[in-house]
Amino acid sequence: MVWKPYKSYNFKDKDPVIDRLCTIVQDTGASYRQIHDQSGVSTSCLYGWFNGKTRRPTHAAVAAVAAVFGYRSMLVKVPGAGKVIRLEARRKRA
Repeated sequence: MVWKPYKSYNFKDKDPVIDRLCTIVQDTGASYRQIHDQSGVSTSCLYGWFNGKTRRPTHAAVAAVAAVFGYRSMLVKVPGAGKVIRLEARRKRA
């Protein structure tokens, strides 16, 4: 299988990370207030993610909420995927 990166990720409704966090929140039974107290992310922001119209949460807010439940947000290198972009070479051609 060849991995092909997309120039942008288009989703129909909301960023999938919202669904994942929603499941974690529901499974733990934590209230928005409890999450706010531990993460600093506002309750209105959380409501916007899970019940409102927010489609793309900020990475910082996602990382803060995930940390409350013991998760870390990190970049993971996929073996054999992607390529190094050499900016110097691109600039010289332009």
